[in-house]
Amino acid sequence: MSDPAVTTDTLKTTPLHALHNELGAKMVPFAGYDMPVQYPDGVLAEHLHTRNAAGLFDVSHMGQAFLTAPDHETAARAVEALTPGDILGLAPGAIRYTLLLNDKGGIRDDLMVTRTQTDGKLFLIVNAACKDADFAHIAANLPSGVVLERLDDRALIALQGPKAAEVFARFAPQAATQTFMTARDMDVGGVPCMVSRSGYTGEDGYEISMPANDAAALTKKLLAEPEVKPIGLGARDSLRLEAGLCLYGHDIDETTTPIEAALGWAIGKRRRAEANFPGAKIILDQIANGAPRKRVGLLPEGKAPAREGTEIFADGKKIGLVTSGGYGPSVGGPIAMGYVETGAANTGTAVELMVRGKGRAAHVAAMPFVEKRFYRGN
Repeated sequence: MSDPAVTTDTLKTTPLHALHNELGAKMVPFAGYDMPVQYPDGVLAEHLHTRNAAGLFDVSHMGQAFLTAPDHETAARAVEALTPGDILGLAPGAIRYTLLLNDKGGIRDDLMVTRTQTDGKLFLIVNAACKDADFAHIAANLPSGVVLERLDDRALIALQGPKAAEVFARFAPQAATQTFMTARDMDVGGVPCMVSRSGYTGEDGYEISMPANDAAALTKKLLAEPEVKPIGLGARDSLRLEAGLCLYGHDIDETTTPIEAALGWAIGKRRRAEANFPGAKIILDQIANGAPRKRVGLLPEGKAPAREGTEIFADGKKIGLVTSGGYGPSVGGPIAMGYVETGAANTGTAVELMVRGKGRAAHVAAMPFVEKRFYRGN
């Protein structure tokens, strides 16, 4: 989870950096930031705690921005010119997962777009490693009158797990009835926040955006609750892998299309009909005629994990590569995802993974590896 090309002298820090050190975190370079990879309990315990109770993550390194325009339609169409999502159809308080695309249909980044409930602005959250390039790309392609406002003075934390809602309701009672993929402005323990019922673990929970100056105090309040423990990047990675969720730069990048990545559901019906997003011709052709490869889940036999870059074979022929892999603590064994030739993408297909120079039996498996527990209402 670290970036050896970055030295500690050049690393940025989040508003919670001092708190991570106070909590005994092991810090590593990640996306240009000094970030906690784990705390004293270790990755395995942190992972299982999040699945069973509530884990708190610092995701302040991610990019936050507002998009302002003379009217809602102008702002929405500006984003639609760069993504295949139905942004025009976003209701106040609704969130959309979408993709920044290049002209070949490749994925520049994945991001969340929210129509704020109060003023109808568009609120964007992008990946940390891509945020400078993303914001420059978006700003350079906006029509006159539409402005990207970076929110570098904001922090972002995530509270995830089956007890997250119970805990969070003690600080923000109105969040209890909020449903998955919606956002609300609310007071949380005396701090004005934008609260999204979302996350990247497969569990129920929230992502909380707040002024950077308030982040440490609010985080300490949440951590003081008996169900909550701090969680680092290591468990964040194993949690999202079990949930079958992509990590940008590994499972998706500018060489992968949404169809290859099994993200076709992110392309709105109206957008398919309009065919006016970057790379539309290539992507629509893959929808109609199939893509040459597909992202799939993989279950290796035995105990040896298949890491990123592991070659995948079938009938003695190389058919793909693992893009994410490791031990799944909730699954109780190794899990992976990767790309294989479409002909080998059916669930149950037997494959061989070259782990440390030896072929290991595995098969294509349905994702997610664990049940997702998002809250969609009673």
